[in-house]
Amino acid sequence: MNGYVLQRLLGAVPVLFGVTVLAFLFVRMIPGDPARNIAGERANEEILAQVRRVHGLDEPLPAQYARFLGRIAQGDLGTSLQTNEPVTREIAARFPATIELTLCAVLLATVIGVALGIVASLRPGSVLDLVTMGGALVGVSLPVFCLGYVLIIAVGDHMPYAGRLDEGLRDGFAPRTPFYLVEALVRGEWAALRSVVAHLALPALALSTVPLAVVARITRSSMLEVLSQDYVRTARAKGLSRAAVVLRHALRNATIPIVTVLGVQTGYLLGGAVLTETVFAWPGLGRFVVTAIGERDYPAIQGGVLLFATTFVLVNLLVDVLYARLDPRVRLGGTS
Repeated sequence: MNGYVLQRLLGAVPVLFGVTVLAFLFVRMIPGDPARNIAGERANEEILAQVRRVHGLDEPLPAQYARFLGRIAQGDLGTSLQTNEPVTREIAARFPATIELTLCAVLLATVIGVALGIVASLRPGSVLDLVTMGGALVGVSLPVFCLGYVLIIAVGDHMPYAGRLDEGLRDGFAPRTPFYLVEALVRGEWAALRSVVAHLALPALALSTVPLAVVARITRSSMLEVLSQDYVRTARAKGLSRAAVVLRHALRNATIPIVTVLGVQTGYLLGGAVLTETVFAWPGLGRFVVTAIGERDYPAIQGGVLLFATTFVLVNLLVDVLYARLDPRVRLGGTS
């Protein structure tokens, strides 16, 4: 197992190296001059040249890329051109909000998706099955930003849909960590907890639609396969209740593909919450990267993309290890 993990980590190095190359080149294909954004529209060429020299934008691309890699090796992602703060500090301040939103969306997708998949698998071909799977198909097809605006129009007058906490509670709650939900729960700040959950509800619901639909369909397919196995029929013949057969025997053996899908979807959501954060003004890393693109903030874009890619690789590695733990027949890095 340890050898497999080490092998995967070493294999991630060329992947992340390719990500740095693509991120470096793509951000420089964005139209516009970052020096103009920093200096202002009325800046003359002398001021623009000075700004480019200060930020190293006048160097050849290979030299800029070499400096970028050198900073990464030192744990430094550069300085944001829009805030003049270290990119690592900006990411540390915003990424926890993205993690909190993503985990809540994954939790919703898991609970609701698995429940719908089980219900549909117990009555295949029924009206309930057709409605459930049809809804899952709509969930996969509906763009997140479109659903977000629909939710805002439908219930925006009754629920908050911007930010993470009511302004009136900021002074009284004064969160000491960027994880508002966990901190409010641990400290027993119930008014703040209600506000945090209310602000999380709509963006988490919008973000969870695609993984929810995928989980529902995978759960249904996996459960249908497991329910036809001999050991399930044996459990029924022994007189076990239907709930015990479904939950204790069938669902337990159907979780492996579900866990795999959830891991992949979690990696996607951590890097793909950009639209959701933009629609709901969620102060996470995705929104920060969108703003950085508009400002041609090269270091911020590169740092955000690299973090998203690293997170995706690590989440997939964790899923592979968990897969082996759930199924003893699988031996990672060896024979099966």
